[in-house]
This record gives sequence, structure tokens and C-alpha cells, in this order.
Amino acid sequence: MKTTFSGKRISAILSVLPENQYFFDDEVGNYSFPPQQTMRLKKIMGFNKHRISKENSTCSDFCIYGLNHLVKNKVVSKEEIGAIVTVSLCPDYFVPHIGNIIQEEFALPHDIVSIDLAQGCCGFVLGLNQAFMLLEHIEQGKKVLLFNTDILSHKVSKRDRNDFPLIGDATTITIIENSSNNEKIFFRAYNDGTRGKALIIPAGGFKNPSNQETSIMRPIGDGNFRALDHIHMDGTAVFQFVQEEVPLLINEILQDSDISISDIDYFLLHQPNKFMLQKLCDKIGIPYEKAPMNIVENFGNPSGASIPLNICYNLKNNILNESLKLCLAAFGSGLAWMSMVLNTEKFDYCDLIESNL
Repeated sequence: MKTTFSGKRISAILSVLPENQYFFDDEVGNYSFPPQQTMRLKKIMGFNKHRISKENSTCSDFCIYGLNHLVKNKVVSKEEIGAIVTVSLCPDYFVPHIGNIIQEEFALPHDIVSIDLAQGCCGFVLGLNQAFMLLEHIEQGKKVLLFNTDILSHKVSKRDRNDFPLIGDATTITIIENSSNNEKIFFRAYNDGTRGKALIIPAGGFKNPSNQETSIMRPIGDGNFRALDHIHMDGTAVFQFVQEEVPLLINEILQDSDISISDIDYFLLHQPNKFMLQKLCDKIGIPYEKAPMNIVENFGNPSGASIPLNICYNLKNNILNESLKLCLAAFGSGLAWMSMVLNTEKFDYCDLIESNL
């Protein structure tokens, strides 16, 4: 898919993190490897610490906590909300959807548009695309709230050194609205289901429902243990996919927007690990200082929330005080890869908070 938008802006982003953080050094004993061998991953992959939500916390809990913060601080009022887009792989229930739970909690009107999308790594870019389309049709002056929320730590084995150290939980809320600025926003998206099983939770859906058998932890042949209920990423396959497809994607969207790498202030990339991002930047020719890579080492990989969390953590002062030209690029579950180039106006609000969830 290739398309453009205009007259749209992001006006605010809030990131909500669990207060509990766990350090890679303290988790070395979980794995069936010599500690010295495991610690080498810390430097290579950029592992350090990650945020983990409580076992009884849900995505809607984080969304409600964050939206309460925004309403209380008068960043947005309930009357301004015309649509909710929620992107998550971790629904509270199959039904009702997270968006409807948020609607109930805040007593939002019945004519509000509420859409839940099942997408992981590309969730922010895809969510922006959906929000921009909705702004063409909802009542004039209304805003779209985009929730990117996942608690994938609940679906990963603590004895899996390949997957557990990089998983982190986070929720972000992005406010999108119409603008008098008619600068174009460029968007491209690709999907390849033939490679979908490179990132998979084998059990838990209707194809293979969770049961006592799917919860049993088993050795998987490489010193790690996990159950069919746990998420698994084929690191080699995903690395090859990223190196093959994402440089082409970024080159295409730069051509679409008729700009060069030097014209972009920041490349905000989904963050599976630091090693993968460095290799990607090397291949494209992106200077490291234009691509912040410290999200995994500080928070873990928060799925679709990685790009907006990156903005709150690394660019808060910039984005509140100046306009920026950004290239967003996300890649992963699906497998999918998507990119967007946009000029931001000064944000009205940008912050990062913790919750006790």
C-alpha cells in the first residue's frame, strides 16, 4: 500500500510504563548457559533492564490510567474525543474489545468510533494511518486517540534467553487531529504472511486452544525452555527479513517524499535490539545520532509502543519546541513492514509516566 495524507497532525503523546523494572544481570540464573556466555549478549544486543507489568494487570488498565492522566491535566477533554483506535496483541477478552472498555469507563457517547486492531511491531505506524483516515470522516473539531498497548511479558518464558530479555511492557496514547498545515504525510506498508511464523505464539487461539498440554515448559534444543503458550521469535529469520526489506522500504519512502537521509531530523525505528538497528543503519547509511537506539536497554521491546515511547524518552524537549521531519519505520509480526515520513508541528504535550500496574 502506498498513500499520502495532508492536513493532519500529532498534537500529544503520553507513555505509560509499569513501575517494576528488572535487570538483565539479575536474570542470568534463569538460563541454562554459563553466565559469562549469557553476559556477552548484554553488550551485543543492548540488554540492560526492562519493564514488566503485574500478573493481574491488563492493557485496558494501562489505557484507562493514561487517559485519566490526560483528562485530569486538561490535555484532552472527553467532549473532544471523536474516535478511539486501539492496537494490541494482548486483549483483555476476545470480546468486548479494549476500546469499548475504555468507552465504558469514560462514559463516552455512543456515536464515537472505536476500532481495535491486532498488530504488534508495526502498530504505531498502522494506527496513525487508521487515525488519519478517520479524521476525514468524524465530526469537525473532534480528535482521534491512538492507544498502543501490550503486556507481552505475560506471554514469554522466563527461561528463554532468546526472547525474555528483550520483552518489555508499555502503553502509549497519541492524540491526532486535523490541522491547517497541508504538508504531505507519506505512508507505505507491506505484509508477507508466508514468513508469519517467524514470530508466533503457537497456542491460545481457536486453531490451537490453550490447555494443560500447551502450558508445559519443554526444552527446545538450544538450551532454552518454553511452552506453546509462549511467544517465540526466530531471531535469524527476523534479522534477515529486516536487513532485506527495511532498507528498500526506507529508500522508497524517501523517494516518495523527494528527500534524502540528510533532510530527516530523526529516523524513529522499531526497536527489537540494538545490534539489529546498528546493522540496519549501517546498511542504509543513517548516522547513529539520527536514530536513537536506547529503548530496549532501558525498557525492553514494547511492541507497537516502541516508536512513541522513543519520542517521549529521547525527543521530548525537541518536539515541544520545534518542528521536526521524521521518518518512522516499523517491522516485525505478520511479517509486516511499514514506514511514514511526516513533518511534525510543535507538540502541545509530551510526557512519560509510571503506574503501579
